[in-house]
Amino acid sequence: MRIAPFIASAVITTGLITLLNTTLVLPAPLGKLLSPQHGIWQNAEPDSQNFNEDLNFSELKGKAEVYFDDRLVPHIFAEQENDAYFVQGFLHAKFRLWQMELQTFAAGGRVSEVLGEKGLMHDREFRRLGMVYAAEIALQEVNKDPIIKSQCDAYTEGVNSYIATLTESTLPLEYKLIGYKPEPWTNLKTSLFLKYMSYDLAGHDDDFEMTNAKSYFSNDDFSKLFPAIQDSLDPIIPKGTPITTPNFLPQAPVYTDSVYLNNHELVVSETSKPDRDNGSNNWAVSGSKTKSGAPILANDPHLGLNLPSLWYELQISVPGFNAYGVSFPGAPGVIIGYNDSCAFGFTNGGRDVRDYFEVRFKDDSRQEYFFNGQWLQSRFRVDTIKIKGKPDFIDSVAYVQLGNDWCPVMYDKSFTGNRSKGDKYYAVRWKAHDASNELKIFNMLNHAKNYADYSAAVTNLHTPGQNCVFACKNGDIAIRTQGEWPAKWKGQGDFVMPGFDSSFLWQGMIPQDEVPFQYNPERGFVSSANQKPEDDNVYPYYLGRNYPPYRGYTINKRLGAMLDITPQDMMALQTDNFDAGAAMAKPFILANLKENDLSSAEKKYVDILKNWDCRNDVGTTGATVFERFWKSFEGVVYDDEYAQAPKVIARPEFSTLLEAILKDSAYTFLDDISTTVTETLADDVTAAFKKAAIELQKIDAAGNLNWDKHKATRINHLAKLAPLSRLNLPIGGGVRNVNAAKAEHGPSWRMVISLTAKTEAYGVYPGGQSGNPGSKYYDSFVDQWAAGKYYSLWMMTPEEAGDKRVIAKMHFNK
Repeated sequence: MRIAPFIASAVITTGLITLLNTTLVLPAPLGKLLSPQHGIWQNAEPDSQNFNEDLNFSELKGKAEVYFDDRLVPHIFAEQENDAYFVQGFLHAKFRLWQMELQTFAAGGRVSEVLGEKGLMHDREFRRLGMVYAAEIALQEVNKDPIIKSQCDAYTEGVNSYIATLTESTLPLEYKLIGYKPEPWTNLKTSLFLKYMSYDLAGHDDDFEMTNAKSYFSNDDFSKLFPAIQDSLDPIIPKGTPITTPNFLPQAPVYTDSVYLNNHELVVSETSKPDRDNGSNNWAVSGSKTKSGAPILANDPHLGLNLPSLWYELQISVPGFNAYGVSFPGAPGVIIGYNDSCAFGFTNGGRDVRDYFEVRFKDDSRQEYFFNGQWLQSRFRVDTIKIKGKPDFIDSVAYVQLGNDWCPVMYDKSFTGNRSKGDKYYAVRWKAHDASNELKIFNMLNHAKNYADYSAAVTNLHTPGQNCVFACKNGDIAIRTQGEWPAKWKGQGDFVMPGFDSSFLWQGMIPQDEVPFQYNPERGFVSSANQKPEDDNVYPYYLGRNYPPYRGYTINKRLGAMLDITPQDMMALQTDNFDAGAAMAKPFILANLKENDLSSAEKKYVDILKNWDCRNDVGTTGATVFERFWKSFEGVVYDDEYAQAPKVIARPEFSTLLEAILKDSAYTFLDDISTTVTETLADDVTAAFKKAAIELQKIDAAGNLNWDKHKATRINHLAKLAPLSRLNLPIGGGVRNVNAAKAEHGPSWRMVISLTAKTEAYGVYPGGQSGNPGSKYYDSFVDQWAAGKYYSLWMMTPEEAGDKRVIAKMHFNK
């Protein structure tokens, strides 16, 4: 339990006598927090906590039973499908209510209501991006679908039925710490949560930073620093696969390049963005490559590591389907998992579906904007942002119609978002604003029985676009890079574009029959790891520049060589720490390092690098040496070129520098333009190693040279409360490893499903089923996850109600 340590630290840092009834330290008075009857002590849960309950709700249409196993995973059995979603909503609220509400407050730009004025910038940013606007449009689409609407209605009723049971003493801990109470759940909140996932997975953009780079560098230098083609790419759809003849090709304006040259600086400071490594690995191997003769599917989505976890594990068994996997607290259904016939998973598509357009208003009233030679009338959305302890803030956001699409003017003179100097207007065109019904894909996948069902399901996914992997007990495997993708000409959307006419607007979407997919390929497997889906040299549409190539390279190489594959082999691959990028770089580093110029202290780290096997395992020191060297090397190579550049500007990718040197040891940027001497690759490698050695000595002296200690993977509490977090976990991996565990980001759910006659399934996530820090189930999976171990997933049957793994039962009656 972490309640006692947290309170101890709070008490030590405050004078209890004077502060018991104030909010000077925490938003809620300490005296109230420490109340034995209603305070946080009520959240301390004994190890023998009784979860048995008999409950009656008039909203139910029949009976439902919940069996909790020894990991507190609920197995829901319901006579009516919508009753199962009611129960799911009730359980999500019972174990994750604060998390659910926090995420929707963040998505809806309502943080200021809880945290006060410090949340105002966030709230304005999210509302101006159109998060609520997008959620409202999506909800309208849901309301047109009677199946999905009834699913959401039942889920919402379940959440609110639990909220109605809460008293002051039973409120989740965080409500007591922060000092507010939950409000009723709505279908709009579910829609907001799903848009929050769209933001996380399809909201990263570098348009302003790339515009600065395009404006600063010559065309030749820019193309070398930001190449559109990666030599090391092993795409999702193998090179050589025939390409469908395109139905149409978007046409670029004649002045595409010149519009960006010699522009003024756009970005004035850093901005907060989704982690660019939000991605995943997934693959499916056919029975021809497995020991059992049955397909195996594996998936591990890479997202932020938080407590409570993003995921909540469960089984839903109703007359129409029987599914197991992980769900999102805040939405109904199983998101990634399997049923009695098939398994399904996702990786992020990674394509750019969020573009910015400069808008010209007639005057500061923003009532009229110039488009296609005429002044047109703007629309306005006026938002009232409530601020705790302060008057409401009124924000007026103009919307302009660019082509057929109404787009919010996200940045203007009243709100630059740190993206401009306040003298320009920028509208955002984001695919997440378009009508969509993403819950339908999960509902249909939960019911799916074959490839046809899978195909019908995934085409409902619009944004965020995903690589949807599938395997079935009949032997089928497939992958589809599904989404509504803008059909772009080369470079479109990489930079801020003129929005004064239709020249730079999206001209249409890639037709669904041209979306890359594979079905039972000859090589016996399908896979994705967020790399480009197709070979740029043949695919007719522009895919963008920045995709991570190395995990996909490693996975494809390994799967291509494997036979007689078992689930254990797939678990070993998911947790593999080999760094393919480092393995490609290490030979040229050692070949060009002038060791005679190094001191004995510096040579210590050379020896470590020489003996390193390019694996980022726990206890290795070579990974730390390599990472510190490479960071120094990038600086030595590029910093002179960037010396006079705008403060915030795009920088080249790891793969750009590596591939450039492998192709040409006299790479243009190796020479320091600030000196009269011509520097060579050997000069730069040696200089970088000397600089890195200074940092390595400090790291070494602090006892953190081991990779796991240097990386210091941690799972933060969502409110960043250290006593409620798990810090300095002993886990290897890294951004270029299949086991992509970074400091605060990594595999958020590992799953391996062998589709034998009796399904063999394994999984683990870095958290626990309960969101209560006072429960033993709060972080009970973390150590298993860090060690690269899995749990056997139990698809329970009604006949197993008396199994010893069942620790509690909840009966739901109407």
